[in-house]
Amino acid sequence: MPGRIGGYAAMLAFVAVLSGCGGGDLITLSNPGEGPDEFAILPNKPLQSPDNLSALPPPTPGGPNRSDQTPEADAVAALGGSASATVGGGVRGPGLVAHARRFGTDPDIRRTLAAEDAAFRRGRGGRPLERLFGTTLYYRVYAPQSLDQYAELERFRRLGVRTPAAPPAGLAE
Repeated sequence: MPGRIGGYAAMLAFVAVLSGCGGGDLITLSNPGEGPDEFAILPNKPLQSPDNLSALPPPTPGGPNRSDQTPEADAVAALGGSASATVGGGVRGPGLVAHARRFGTDPDIRRTLAAEDAAFRRGRGGRPLERLFGTTLYYRVYAPQSLDQYAELERFRRLGVRTPAAPPAGLAE
């Protein structure tokens, strides 16, 4: 019997030491390794044959290609702007930046948000076993602030809002 108690004590000590190895972060969303960033890889646009081959511009080595992705111009066009306005100045052009800053900016916004988030999570430290085993608290802590995406979709449809990105089930394409 004493050997069994010693084994339980050793196992408990091992679990306690192992639980101390966990980080204090709420959740890790960064790439811990030095491998490639899969979100930085953009596939090329599909190749297209122009109507008039003699109207093609001469090739410019190192310059833009018609099949290259233009995420900044695509984002501006999706938000209702002119994609051609991004040529040269890019999305960081003076007009868009001035419009985004029209209500002022906080140069220390990251530190402010981190402090507010830490204060929000401070009172929601987790249950004893969650703290002991270092499980993530992210989803439980922020659950009251999350939306039910399906309920919101149905609410928008009842209001008559078109939802082309989420067509109703059974809709023939």
